[in-house]
Amino acid sequence: MAHIHIEDLSFSYPGANKRCLDSVSVTIEKGEYVLLCGQSGSGKTTLLRHLKSCLAPHGEKQGAILLDGAPLEQLSLREQAAKIGFVMQNPDDQIVTDKVWHELSFGLESLGCDQKTMRLRVAEMASYFGIQDWFHREVSQLSGGQKQLLNLAAIMAMQPEILILDEPTSQLDPLAASDFLSTLRKINTELGTTIFITEHRLEDIYPAADKVLVMDSGRIIAQGEPGEVSQVLWKENHPMFAALPTPVRAFYASGAEGKCPLTVREGRSWLSRAFQNHPPHTLSPAGEETVSEASPALTLRECWYRYEKDSPDILKGVSLSVPQGSLFAVVGANGAGKSTMLKAICQICKPYRGKVELFGVPAHKQKRLFSGCVAMLPQDPKSLFVKATAQEELAEMNTDTVQQERVAALCEISHLLHRHPWDLSGGEQQRLALAKVLLTNPRLLLLDEPTKGLDPFFKIQFAAILQKLKDSGVTILMVSHDVEFCAEYADLTGMFFDGQIITVNTPRAFFSQNSFYTTAANRMSRCVFQGAVTAEDVVSLYKQNQEG
Repeated sequence: MAHIHIEDLSFSYPGANKRCLDSVSVTIEKGEYVLLCGQSGSGKTTLLRHLKSCLAPHGEKQGAILLDGAPLEQLSLREQAAKIGFVMQNPDDQIVTDKVWHELSFGLESLGCDQKTMRLRVAEMASYFGIQDWFHREVSQLSGGQKQLLNLAAIMAMQPEILILDEPTSQLDPLAASDFLSTLRKINTELGTTIFITEHRLEDIYPAADKVLVMDSGRIIAQGEPGEVSQVLWKENHPMFAALPTPVRAFYASGAEGKCPLTVREGRSWLSRAFQNHPPHTLSPAGEETVSEASPALTLRECWYRYEKDSPDILKGVSLSVPQGSLFAVVGANGAGKSTMLKAICQICKPYRGKVELFGVPAHKQKRLFSGCVAMLPQDPKSLFVKATAQEELAEMNTDTVQQERVAALCEISHLLHRHPWDLSGGEQQRLALAKVLLTNPRLLLLDEPTKGLDPFFKIQFAAILQKLKDSGVTILMVSHDVEFCAEYADLTGMFFDGQIITVNTPRAFFSQNSFYTTAANRMSRCVFQGAVTAEDVVSLYKQNQEG
């Protein structure tokens, strides 16, 4: 008997002119690790939320969901809470208490566990997930990665049979994301927990999945083992192929034959075998990366900041110069202070020492700082939404209708203007928030994790939007965990560590030097090539050396 069986499930939101889910049928066996992927707005989150009644959205529903052969509606909310764990995309949406140990025990208290059992399970989960060192800390003091790990531990303390996760690594740095997904795999293999997860970053999770489901416009268009799904998407030239791991994309695009590699390790073996008998004659990608000599749009000089008088410094002498008309990317671990730096630039957090200059003028002397000068897209786009429709959100910016329509078209949300902002997918909310911010006509645009929640297909379009903004004279400073995006589209990249920017370089030079803060393409190809940081670099060098 299937653990989860979804049969002809259809759903539409109130007032929507089309179905969000259209005759979805899925079977998940007990203990399977199932990955659900698809473009933003394809219906992934809606499908996951239907698997827990208290989270199911309001609207018109048809079809059936069976858990161990019984209709889901027949299970009480208590039974569902005990059997089905759900980890949301934004960790702050799920945390309900003030201290770490309170959060770990909250679910058990709700289920009515006795104190002895509760103390044992909390201790076990804190040990298993490595939470001992911050067991007594305030939740507000945790980084995004720690909060998400806490959410997972709190749910696992209830010993669920099924674990559902909605893009759980979207706000984590690459190392924290890799650790989180490794923990999930361990839970699946060692405890036999059935896992149903949706993700946009597929490098680590795709090869580990037992089954992959691909959604498009509310339908399941492909399902099977990872290798089978890869071949289907390639043959159909589907946009979701761009989301697949770098080894898969590089293998098919290069025209290689044989078994497709799924992991970096398999990709490294493929390249090593390909050039085993004839070493490559062209080692590096063509083209020199140059550094702009334009005058700075932003200058930080020895900026220091702490949130409270007696608390440790978050910014410790940050110095930075961002050339006008450039896209400058900053990477670094969760909790390093990257977002605080952005807040210091726009004077939300004013440094107690140091200087912030915007286009040669001190930030505190700018007459209209947030109108025509600087704008910031926060990490949580929902913090900008105060109206009932996306159209009203844009109208709130007091700009003419023509400009609103232009920005909506630029961000590709024209078809979403009638929708409530909170009914949009994570990627659609990100695009709406960007459109709202752009209506302030900024010369300097600050982006905090802008690709969070965006599918790889729209990331390409998002990069085109940023290029248009650069062409119009806008300077962009971006904080991001998306190293693949930074490597492909940034003009300059800096590493934030211990409260300051410790190095700045062009993407190719920057990522080629790193072992972990680098791209899958570089880790896969450095055994035969030099300076390849994108899948396109690997494909180009492979073809050049095969032809030669």
